[in-house]
Amino acid sequence: MSNSSASFSFPARTPLFTAVVVLICFAALGWLAMKCYVPQASKIDKVEGVRTPADRAVLLAEHRAKEQAAAKSYSWVEQKTGHVRLPIERAIELTVREHAKP
Repeated sequence: MSNSSASFSFPARTPLFTAVVVLICFAALGWLAMKCYVPQASKIDKVEGVRTPADRAVLLAEHRAKEQAAAKSYSWVEQKTGHVRLPIERAIELTVREHAKP
């Protein structure tokens, strides 16, 4: 049994090899974390009922046009009780006339 230092020596390239393996492991871990936590917008399927910003803009424009048409026309709200919808200008005119009476 000889305790020579030659039997326990490592090759000179071992620290370099270990450093490369550690760097590869860190790179693999970083890649895996990126794949798991970064959303992939191109892979998301359109879900039923969920609207894109363009869809919402179109719906908002349609809703505003419908509200503008309703604000400028006469119509019945409830015919049995006599509630009507007046154009805004006409409603303002009638309100001013009513409050101007002494």
